[in-house]
Amino acid sequence: MEIEANSIQHFKLWSQLELHEFADKFVIRSTESPIEGFSVNRFDGTIHKLNGNMSFGNPSKVSTIYGVAGTIRLLAGSHILLITSRKEVGNYLGFPVFRVMSMKLLSCNEASTCLTSEEKKDEAYFMNLLRVVESTPGLYYSYETDITLNLQRRCNLAKGWMSKPVWKQADPRFVWNKNLLEELIENKLDGFIIPLLQGSFQTGHLKLKESPATIALISRRCTRRLGTRMWRRGANLEGDTANFIETEQLLEFEGFRSSFLQVRGSIPLLWEQIVDLSYKPRLNIIYHGETPKVVERHFHDLLQRYGDVIAVDLTNKLGDEGLLSSAYATETQKLSSVRYVSFDFHHCCGGSNFEKIQLLYDQISEDFEKHGYFLIDTEEKILAEQRGVIRSNCIDCLDRTNVTQSYLAQKSLNSQLQRLGALSSNECISMFSEDFEIFRTMWVDQGDEISLEYSGTHALKRDLVRYGKQTMTGLIQDGMSALSRYFLNNFQDGVRQDAMDLISGRYSVNRGSPSRVQHNGLESLSYLPVASALLIGGLTVTTITINQAGRNTNTYLSSVLCAGVTAGVMAIVKANGRQICSRPRLCGLL
Repeated sequence: MEIEANSIQHFKLWSQLELHEFADKFVIRSTESPIEGFSVNRFDGTIHKLNGNMSFGNPSKVSTIYGVAGTIRLLAGSHILLITSRKEVGNYLGFPVFRVMSMKLLSCNEASTCLTSEEKKDEAYFMNLLRVVESTPGLYYSYETDITLNLQRRCNLAKGWMSKPVWKQADPRFVWNKNLLEELIENKLDGFIIPLLQGSFQTGHLKLKESPATIALISRRCTRRLGTRMWRRGANLEGDTANFIETEQLLEFEGFRSSFLQVRGSIPLLWEQIVDLSYKPRLNIIYHGETPKVVERHFHDLLQRYGDVIAVDLTNKLGDEGLLSSAYATETQKLSSVRYVSFDFHHCCGGSNFEKIQLLYDQISEDFEKHGYFLIDTEEKILAEQRGVIRSNCIDCLDRTNVTQSYLAQKSLNSQLQRLGALSSNECISMFSEDFEIFRTMWVDQGDEISLEYSGTHALKRDLVRYGKQTMTGLIQDGMSALSRYFLNNFQDGVRQDAMDLISGRYSVNRGSPSRVQHNGLESLSYLPVASALLIGGLTVTTITINQAGRNTNTYLSSVLCAGVTAGVMAIVKANGRQICSRPRLCGLL
């Protein structure tokens, strides 16, 4: 299992696997070394490591798979999540990186016949959630190295760490399937345990005046407060924030490697924004005695990991956002180790004023340059270290945040290329149109992936990243994405949130314990058709009667009555918006 690479022994996972299906078991084995593998009992999910060259007879079916994402136990038994297709998307520090293209569940749940009617009801819902999990976007991995660790942290680890199993190398914050790996770890199946990173992985090749360079963009999504856009906001009591992402921009040029880190994350207060059919639900700050400690815990963790922190707040200064921003500023000002910078992105850079983001850079440039970046030479000698990080946020930490991070990444990249001699001191990457297009496209694609994982749609403001200005096509695309977000937030994200809570272990399934699944009154109905039918039906009847109202008094009175009924129905739907919307059933908000 160990191979030679750059004179360092490192651990390598089995990359070619076969699934053998028998009447009573599944057998997963390596084609590279057929004696390596394990069997899973189809009745109770029990795992047994293969003992030598065991023979089970002729399987009913043999198929190729590319990895085991883990196992999960529900009420009726165990389920195995398999990687059934993959795509190589580039390399990280010389090691191939793959994207998961499809996954499939194998069920070992013959015990389902023993369930009570209530348990069968819960199990059916859990199985629906697992089908959602099968289509999880943005999962990446490597068979030869861990990709959850940034370059600076890797280089500061003790020698020999790469000889450990890949799952032991990983940063647990960014292992999407951490909860699913426990049973494989218990059975010491190290060669089959793949830590999956959710986020984004982009690569590009720059020419730079015939001096080729490679740039990679890796975003790592934290699993501590995993969730969807409206159902995971703010922080929990431990200080973990929703949509927290570490983004590393990695440059390789003539044997030198440099890395620049940024982080984003929801405002680290206790707050919520519950969907209620409104286009923009009200923000609600939860006043709690632990709030100062929550903020302190969050930033203490960042200071320990990244050094100095500049908290760049891109939210509006009016309305609900303004109240939230003001509360955030009040709490951060209590922390002497954190610098808070407020920049109303919409006010300053609205319309076609993207160049005004320079005003933000002017405020932070001195500290930004002191933070620097990480740099090693061809012999892996450390020449420079990054001593701090910019923590950016807007409300969703998607659109305004991605625009701002791409701008700061461009500033850092210019400094790195100039130091390495790829550019002169008066040159920058924007002067090279082909290379600049590659750079901007990477940031657009990365923003889209992160947005799909949190909101379910592509990012907004993509034009500002790609072209530095808003275009009519971009405005139309933003409008379509905004409408899609409204639909998903109100009518689908409750189920998506439950799927994330189940797969991450935030909700644990225990047979014999009272059911904690909150089955609401509208569960057998489709939320959107109910609301739509009531409104459209009422509006249609009202319109018809109004068109005929001039014919006689009875028709006029009918139209008034229908209009009144429709208005009443609309008021009832609005008043019960939170109940009509798709809500998570498994866990609370904090």
